Amino acid sequence: MSYQNKKLISIIVPCYCEEESLSVFWTEINKVTQNMNTVDFEFVFIDDGSTDNTVNILRELSFNDSRVRYISFSRNFGKEAAMYAGLKNSKGDYVAIMDADLQDPPSLLPEMLNIIENEDYDCAATRRVTRKGEPRIRSFFARMFYRIINKISKADIVDGARDYRLMKRKMVDAILQVGEYNRFSKGIFGWVGFKTKWLEFENKERIHGETKWSFRKLLKYSLDGIVAFSSMPLYISSVMGLLFCVIAFFAIIFVIVRQLIWGGSAYGWPSLVCIILMLSGIQLFAIGILGQYLSKTYLEVKKRPIYIVNETELDNPLTSASKSDGGAASNDTVFPDEG
Repeated sequence: MSYQNKKLISIIVPCYCEEESLSVFWTEINKVTQNMNTVDFEFVFIDDGSTDNTVNILRELSFNDSRVRYISFSRNFGKEAAMYAGLKNSKGDYVAIMDADLQDPPSLLPEMLNIIENEDYDCAATRRVTRKGEPRIRSFFARMFYRIINKISKADIVDGARDYRLMKRKMVDAILQVGEYNRFSKGIFGWVGFKTKWLEFENKERIHGETKWSFRKLLKYSLDGIVAFSSMPLYISSVMGLLFCVIAFFAIIFVIVRQLIWGGSAYGWPSLVCIILMLSGIQLFAIGILGQYLSKTYLEVKKRPIYIVNETELDNPLTSASKSDGGAASNDTVFPDEG
């Protein structure tokens, strides 16, 4: 195959405070890609407002390897924004998304490419078959989330699905057409359709550091996904309101009849307080559901940008310094001392 006929794969890597992982990731991804001679690669790193040395490492990588591009956000906008930025700025015929912490095994890339090129699929995606290393309570709620969202929405979200996948350009373009501010990519991947083949692997722990996803953040992310891809909570709140109106109507009839027959049965503040508290709680619950949908609508209509760029490889200060020094520069990428 001639060089001109080679397909280009864009590998998108969202990064948030990954200075300890990037050196190992870069070594591992190069071990895999250097043996994939039928395609070319570009690496699009997205610095999601990191507060450590991540952006400096990306500057070095970009300066020393023309395949490396990077986008540094003005602040932390979240992984969803980072993935969107990567997809939007990718140039490849095929596009892969993977994490820098090696929880997404680069060794699966050749198999994913084979599926895309030689089988009738538009996407090769990955899912974890185990949750080894995760707290049991977190695993339980994760499985419950997948069950619930697949029952109440039209989005096809596979249990254990990772963001790690290789997609054809037409699928990437379809995802980019979904330009909503409140993004839930797992749902968007399923919503746009296209034929997907799932590759299963056992859960791998991070090579360095701790996950940035706390239980609170995961819970909020799950609620965002439900609100983004289902109106079922609104339906449930409506049904509950109607049900309790019917119950209240018959309860009033019962109290009146009992008062007329036995007398004195309509008194008693404890029962009244319990009823008021219960109905008030239901009302607040329903209002809270409405508030969630209203808040998402509020954020969408403001049309704020999904992310703001602070720097790209075109603004790399190392490139400017090299030009001013007549082109002299180091060829060694500087990573933090791991010892």
